[in-house]
Amino acid sequence: MRLFAAVLPPDSATTELATAARALQELPGADGLRWTARDSWHFTLAFMAEVDDATVPDVMARLERAAHRTPPFSLALRGGGHFGGRALWAGATGDLAALRLLAARADAAARKAGVPMEEHRHYRPHLTLARTRGEGDLGPYADALDAFEGTAWTVRELTLVRSNLPRSGVPGERPRYEVVGRWVLGGGAGVSGGAG
Repeated sequence: MRLFAAVLPPDSATTELATAARALQELPGADGLRWTARDSWHFTLAFMAEVDDATVPDVMARLERAAHRTPPFSLALRGGGHFGGRALWAGATGDLAALRLLAARADAAARKAGVPMEEHRHYRPHLTLARTRGEGDLGPYADALDAFEGTAWTVRELTLVRSNLPRSGVPGERPRYEVVGRWVLGGGAGVSGGAG
């Protein structure tokens, strides 16, 4: 399975961001970008690529422990930026130290379960809004996001998501995301996990 640990923003947060994204899509050249679907918006904490089915239960058990050790925290969508000329993203504000800690714990959980992970690097919280088909000037879009600040919410769960890559060969088809586990932060009630 192609998996990643993530924080999923609530509908209220994505509604606010969708309004800002619609304004971006009116800018010159926006029709040349591949815009991500609102239902796929997330903050990736740890990207695991391909995980052997036999390893998934151990990954899930370790993610549950990571969630249990991390108390809920406040987050809001804010501003944006870009990775070179490849990807436009929305940023975050709030308790970023807690978000980075949760990302480190998710990464460690995967490593301890035996999942080969990329080398450690500084975690930069971002939610991908659009990608280019090559290299593009994303500066004007990031600049237009500067003033955006969404309403804060409380992050209450860690989510494990499966990425189902397109197989049809249809141009523009995007990965489908499927939640396979959720764990309440701080070990509160409502913990659930299991393949969906």
